[in-house]
Amino acid sequence: MKVNTQSVNFNADQKLIQFIQKRMDKLDMYYDKVIKSDVFLKVENTSDKENKIFEAKVSVPGDSLIVKKQCKTFEEGADMAVASLQRQLKKRKEKLRAHL
Repeated sequence: MKVNTQSVNFNADQKLIQFIQKRMDKLDMYYDKVIKSDVFLKVENTSDKENKIFEAKVSVPGDSLIVKKQCKTFEEGADMAVASLQRQLKKRKEKLRAHL
């Protein structure tokens, strides 16, 4: 799956981009009709420890799933977002199967 990763106000290192790609590739196991996904990494200028925002938009035929997580690290945000997307994709697959 093609993952477009964009980092806002900072430069993401290659290791982080590869980590996100690996996590997002797991979504193909749950739903094979994923067209593409866009990932946005943002750092908020606050004194909170949880100032990293991980936002993922996954395009599937006829719809797009959006997940936004705020965490201490982008890796933690990626894990939480992918888990949420897995649930959404499973639910979508079951709905499509019920209509057949």
